[in-house]
Amino acid sequence: MNCIDNPLDGKVALVTGAARRIGAEIVRQLHRAGMDILLHYRHSHAAAEQLQLDLTARRRDSVTLVQADLQDMRALDNLVHRAEAWKGRLDLLVNNASNFYATPLATAGEAEWEDLMGTNLKVPFFLSQAAAPLLRANRGCIVNLVDIHAERPLAKHPIYSIAKAGNAMLVKSLARELGPEIRVNGIAPGAILWPSEELPEKVKSEIVARTALKRAGTPADIARTVLFLVQDAGYISGQIIAVDGGR
Repeated sequence: MNCIDNPLDGKVALVTGAARRIGAEIVRQLHRAGMDILLHYRHSHAAAEQLQLDLTARRRDSVTLVQADLQDMRALDNLVHRAEAWKGRLDLLVNNASNFYATPLATAGEAEWEDLMGTNLKVPFFLSQAAAPLLRANRGCIVNLVDIHAERPLAKHPIYSIAKAGNAMLVKSLARELGPEIRVNGIAPGAILWPSEELPEKVKSEIVARTALKRAGTPADIARTVLFLVQDAGYISGQIIAVDGGR
């Protein structure tokens, strides 16, 4: 896909972890731009189904759902096969699915390592590998959701920070491996959505105070950046855009 010249109407995107939060907003933005969406979810069936209903009410057969545990390697090939069987093509892979939680060094164990390295690094690598032939056929794109903590580790989250650092290098490595047919870029969100575990207001205020814009961002800020990378950035590959308010 020569993203800078061609319209997105009829193009197909696979978005992982797409039922809620940032993933759902990415789906909405790409759908508004004309793309058909293979919407992956793991547990959030009700949210995924509602999002599908909302979007297919605007355009029939434009969103299909697929439930999978991405850490089951067999599921990755199945996602790609589903895209091919549905529309006969794949133009964009958004590696959004991620686990995030604290793993203090004193108590972190192998299970947490395998889980966080799996969702944040192993899965994006092998899903990109599986999707590459279909993406190459359509000169497609890959966009990874990285994290600002890939460069500045988050206290009490060493495994997550290490995994996201690997994800950042994955973006650069895949851009080299998959070019020139496939462009690969990343987005590193800052203070966009607060973690599901409640943060004290003082901590939130301190985080926002570190940004140049002195405010938190929104999922729409991330989704618009995805759209830019897909639609308007035909000569950008191997780059990671920090969407962090100037933090």
